[in-house]
Amino acid sequence: MNNYERLREILHKNPIGAPPSSAFDEILRILFTPEEAEVAVEMTFVPKSVEQISESSGVAKEKVESLCESMAARGVVFSRRKKGQMGYSLLPTIPGLFEFPFMTGGGTPVHDRLAKLWTDYHDEALNLEFGGTKTPVMRVIPIEQTIDARSEVMHFELVSKMLEKAETFGLAHCACRISVGSCDRPRGTCLMFDSTARFLIDRKFAREITKEGALEVLRLSEEAGLVHTCTNSQDRLAVICNCCPCCCMVLRGWTRLKNPNAFAKSRWHASVDAELCAGCGTCRDERCPVAAIELIDETAQVEEERCIGCGLCVTACPEGAMSMVPRKEPVFPPVTIQEMGMRVLTEKGRLEEYLSLNRR
Repeated sequence: MNNYERLREILHKNPIGAPPSSAFDEILRILFTPEEAEVAVEMTFVPKSVEQISESSGVAKEKVESLCESMAARGVVFSRRKKGQMGYSLLPTIPGLFEFPFMTGGGTPVHDRLAKLWTDYHDEALNLEFGGTKTPVMRVIPIEQTIDARSEVMHFELVSKMLEKAETFGLAHCACRISVGSCDRPRGTCLMFDSTARFLIDRKFAREITKEGALEVLRLSEEAGLVHTCTNSQDRLAVICNCCPCCCMVLRGWTRLKNPNAFAKSRWHASVDAELCAGCGTCRDERCPVAAIELIDETAQVEEERCIGCGLCVTACPEGAMSMVPRKEPVFPPVTIQEMGMRVLTEKGRLEEYLSLNRR
């Protein structure tokens, strides 16, 4: 077995794995040189020191350090300094191997080739790997001002409350809109937090912003009709993607590939006050990303089951006829990111493989 296939098998142990595919084999060969692949197969998803990687790979320490730094500088492995020592670990396919190399802006022949390969891989296998379990990896966050203050609101439904838990804020280009390029919506909308943000800022894939800056990005994204999605847990934010239905892998899994587990809907759905609705069609034609609204007798009607609960229709309604109401049978996110990952791995039958890998 060659090192590229060995690396794919290791990556496949992650909650968001790497199913076999000729497209992904070529992706790995573009992202990793043969020397880098030889070192990468000795990594896990827990950062390891250069000395540890050198010992397990049999490659000289100086060579390992050079290769690891080269990979981290290109965003194909993760690096973290802890207690004065740099550690390196593998990145999952999403978010990681797909997004990070595009965050510099793309535009080269290599980026163009990767864009085609990732689209093929997503359609062929990654869509169901990313959203093929009962527990989705990502969820929709409703636009905060659309939620009725008189309703019981959970802290994880309020972006402002979730942002208060973060210490580091990073902003980068949206890899999906760069690689797919099906619309002209804003590209500088990808928000990362804490350890992921620090890595991307230090490696020049993102720039550091403030919490107020992050809120402004979200406001501008809402104006542009982008859907907020984040990691499907209640405890903290790792990323906030601002998604369009034509380019973004999260929404495209639902809109184009018809995957019902592509992401988790929010606890809310849109509702129409028929007395106020003027039948202008703005909600249907300009705002709803999943075609959940239709006009019947010149009045908007929402298909509750299809509605993802983003709130974009509410903020655009000129008559104030749209509102967000709680679902009758909501499904709450896992309490922590770790719990979410363990659930996904259990549902995929890979939990012990993952734990065993990270113990080595």
